[in-house]
Amino acid sequence: MLSTLARAATRRPLTVIGLWAAFLLLGFGLGTGVFADLSDDVPDVPGTESDMADDYLSGVDPMGESVTAVVAGEPVSGAALRAQVERTVAEVREIAGVADVPDPYTTPGLVARDGRALIIPVTFEGGLSDEAEEKATDTAVETVQRIDAPDVHVSGGELLGRQLGERAQEDVKNAELISLPVVLALLLVVFGGLRAAALPLVIAVSGIAGAFLGLFAFSQVTDISVYAIQVTTMLGLGLAVDYALLMLVRFREERRHTDDVVQAVHRTVDAAGRTVLFSGLTVAVSLTGLLVFPSVFLRSMGLAVAAVVVVDMLAAVTLLPALLTRFGGRIRPSKARSEDEEGRVFARLARFAQRRRIAVLVTVVPALLLLALPVTGMRIAIGDARQLPSGTEARQLYDTVDAHFPKGTGVSPVVVVLKPGTDTATADRIRALVPDAESRELPGGNTVVELQPAGSVDGGAATGLVERVRQVRGGEPVEVTGVAARLVDFRAMLAERAPWAALTVLAGIFVLLFAFTGSVLIPLRTIATTLLSLGAALGVVVWVFQDGHGAGLLGGEGLGALSLTAPPLIVSIAFGLAMDYELFILARMREARQRTGDDQEAVVTGLRRSGRVVTCAALLLAVVFGAFMTGGFSPILQIGLGLTLAVLIDATVVRMLLVPATMALLGRRAWWAPKPLRRVHDRFGLREASSQPRVPTSA
Repeated sequence: MLSTLARAATRRPLTVIGLWAAFLLLGFGLGTGVFADLSDDVPDVPGTESDMADDYLSGVDPMGESVTAVVAGEPVSGAALRAQVERTVAEVREIAGVADVPDPYTTPGLVARDGRALIIPVTFEGGLSDEAEEKATDTAVETVQRIDAPDVHVSGGELLGRQLGERAQEDVKNAELISLPVVLALLLVVFGGLRAAALPLVIAVSGIAGAFLGLFAFSQVTDISVYAIQVTTMLGLGLAVDYALLMLVRFREERRHTDDVVQAVHRTVDAAGRTVLFSGLTVAVSLTGLLVFPSVFLRSMGLAVAAVVVVDMLAAVTLLPALLTRFGGRIRPSKARSEDEEGRVFARLARFAQRRRIAVLVTVVPALLLLALPVTGMRIAIGDARQLPSGTEARQLYDTVDAHFPKGTGVSPVVVVLKPGTDTATADRIRALVPDAESRELPGGNTVVELQPAGSVDGGAATGLVERVRQVRGGEPVEVTGVAARLVDFRAMLAERAPWAALTVLAGIFVLLFAFTGSVLIPLRTIATTLLSLGAALGVVVWVFQDGHGAGLLGGEGLGALSLTAPPLIVSIAFGLAMDYELFILARMREARQRTGDDQEAVVTGLRRSGRVVTCAALLLAVVFGAFMTGGFSPILQIGLGLTLAVLIDATVVRMLLVPATMALLGRRAWWAPKPLRRVHDRFGLREASSQPRVPTSA
């Protein structure tokens, strides 16, 4: 297949380039439409009690979504401001689609005790079409913002998703402006020429276009989270540079042996292209674990990121060969170096780790386990507006309310739906769980009871209240929903499905690595060392963003829990990225082993010839992830830090020390496989192209 793609790219390079140019226009034209329709509803899990209760309410409740406005910055009892507010409230009540706007001056709790702020909640009618709700929201916001006061902020409901989408688009643009010049400068250092350095950026731009187009396609059938924009774009950009870097390094090597550019391209695709193919497959397989979860958010993220990986992989093995065919003759071959000069630092590290393998293992493994220790106390939560950058409207509203009103003001209640037939005594016991529980009757004999929890919307008090309601109701037709209930159900879903997700990913990775190496021990060793680096990275994220150690240096703050989006995405994506570097190294090891038959020296040669590429790729990915962390959105900070640390730890400590140490410990047994599996690999396994005879893999 790769040979066919290479021949097509070299025979019709202009056609291939033209097709990719059309794809780029489509991605940056149609694909950017995804920014207009992003969702912040992450914890919804179809089929759970909270989700079904919410769907039920949407069909019977005449009240729909709501937005909240806060007016502050001067005494709100002043005659002029009060007249403006009362006039505004009256005007908003007349807007088509608005169901309720309480008078803040006569409704308890809506005017701050210090008299310098007030809240105006606006509730819309239930059952509105998207167009009608958007029109009503925009009109209400425009009306409220005409109030002449130092601080007027409006957010919540459907408006929040739009505000976050606008911020996400701005963050992506800023990250690209920061990362692309830095990546280009680093590539200039690596290649020493502008032509070679520019080609990975062309592939990177293709990855970004693929990210936008993939997300837009998925947005037509499911909700796309605001988190998906930054995550898929940063990964699309980073992997594209990784794959192009690997291909270009190989191309420059092949140019040393032939003046025929087309032949050099074919050899590059036959060799490094196979590694790119397997790397893309391992990242995609790592993301299949997300498909095990019924969460729409996790599934859509898994599919979207996998689609981006496929685009990057295809660009590396089609667009890049076409570009090399047209312009590769102007790219200088890599300098011929003696074996002693090439990758001397990496060779020395490999030999040191081989000689001191026990010392390396007893030093590095405990250190990584120590870094991973905070994971044992990890907590996840939906979070509040403190996760958002200070410049967002929702964060400004939160900060203003927090400064003027008692703690807990505006916290979403635990919503209890008492369906017809509910025992009166049970309903009374539920109301008695909190003081001043509010009830309202709905059509059809339904009753909604709103229980206001103490503390935050997803704190222990709120989630504990959900559990107590579910205990008190017994077998009565009572359902619980609301933010806290969705978090409880999301956590239960993760606990139930996580083992199956892990099994799916590990089995898929094992099969791919076996197909690549013909060994059963190398996949096991790879999985074990990767889990160490992954645990260490996640442990640091918990220590920083949950416990608050140094979070301010990164533009965040300790929130007492991680965003529920961060751990599953860090684990799945970082696992796939680690496999990238493992395959880069294993490909070179296999080539050296096939050529010489010396197992120990093959490890040294593999690191000697791949260490520079792996280190550069990790550094470039760290630059990309770091650029996306400048937006200040806490979940992206957590994901970015976790992926950056996982990549750097894996590409340095694990691949440069643990890999040679464990390979030396295993010796020739590292390439062992039972005879039946060896026969399967001989027949079906895929491997790097090599003109040398193959060395038997028996121990």
